Amino acid sequence: MELIPDNDSLHSLFPTLGAEHCFVGRVRVKPGEEFILHDLEQRGVLLFPSGLSQILGRSKVAQVRILSEFLPPLTLAIFDQHGLLSAVNLYGRNLVGSVVTKNDRKNGGLGIHKWASVEDVFSQASLGVLPYPFVLQPFYPDATDIRVIILGSYQESYQRHNPDNFRHNLHCGGAGQVVSLDPDQQQLCGAIMARGLFPYAHIDLLTMADGRSYLGEINLRGGLRGAQIKGARYQEMLNQIHDDFLKKTIPS
Repeated sequence: MELIPDNDSLHSLFPTLGAEHCFVGRVRVKPGEEFILHDLEQRGVLLFPSGLSQILGRSKVAQVRILSEFLPPLTLAIFDQHGLLSAVNLYGRNLVGSVVTKNDRKNGGLGIHKWASVEDVFSQASLGVLPYPFVLQPFYPDATDIRVIILGSYQESYQRHNPDNFRHNLHCGGAGQVVSLDPDQQQLCGAIMARGLFPYAHIDLLTMADGRSYLGEINLRGGLRGAQIKGARYQEMLNQIHDDFLKKTIPS
């Protein structure tokens, strides 16, 4: 098996790649160009991390469609006005009050918006203010946010809290406090990674007032504010995971 050394080489050799090739790292693609990942894997190119994990890490909407079993109830991917109108009816039947939307492909809490009702979302989306697609879910005021970082055998978890903002992503302020996962949360993280074919991950868990935990979001990489591990050590461990994969895949 031949290792493609970098993204420039991958894209220049793209038409000729096949089952004798592998690529380690995130494939450079533009928004809407993720079909390249599917095409590469269909031709037998070995991608690490998997093409599915790279797609899911880039798109919150994709996470809702693929990982729906792990998400809070009534979390929906909204692609158009017809889908949103169906959501209005669904939320009305379930007496949902305040809601949250997440813009696809936005990170750091910058694409998260809180609305008084789903009708407000419908109005703004109908007027072209809120672009499709986006994620829609009920607002859970009592939920806690836990960031879990998993890099091979290394794992840490910490609760993120911002007393001045409902966005608990530390990019928007607040602080992190170390917490331990219970067995159910540990099992949930493993099941999410297995379903999305993630070899490593940053996982955000939402823990409800009744103790149940759900997937908030998942990514291959993310911010390290509040984490014990720092950038240089993080990159060292990530490189080691990639090197271990190569040793198994392309023996010397």
